[in-house]
Amino acid sequence: MAKDNDQSTSGEKPIEEQARQQTGQQQVRLRIDERNMRTSYANACRTNGTAEEVMLDFGLNLAGPPVQDKQPEIVFQVNERVVLNYHSAKRLAIALGQLIRRHEDQFGELELDVSKRRKGTG
Repeated sequence: MAKDNDQSTSGEKPIEEQARQQTGQQQVRLRIDERNMRTSYANACRTNGTAEEVMLDFGLNLAGPPVQDKQPEIVFQVNERVVLNYHSAKRLAIALGQLIRRHEDQFGELELDVSKRRKGTG
C-alpha cells in the first residue's frame, strides 16, 4: 500500500489525518501482513445492506451461450463476499473516490457507458 501525502482538491483529508481521527492518536504505525492474502479478479460488483452491515459481492459477468428463441442472458458468478460495517464502508468509498480521481487526472475520465467509449481505450 503506497503512502499518499497529497491532499485532494475537494477538501478531503490525507490518510494520516484520517488515521489520527479514527484512533485519537497523534501518530499511527501501520504494519501490513500479506501472508494470507488471496488475489482474485472481478468485473462486476453487487451491493446490499442491512441496518448494521454492508455486503459487497464480487465476481464475473459471464455471457451465456446464445440459445435459439430465448432472451440473451448474462450470469453473475459471485466469487467473493466482503462484509463491512458502515464506518469501514464509508472509509472505503472515500479511498476509492480519491484513487479514481487521481487516475482520471492522469489518464482522463473513465466512461462507464460502453457505447460511448472510444475504440481501443478503457
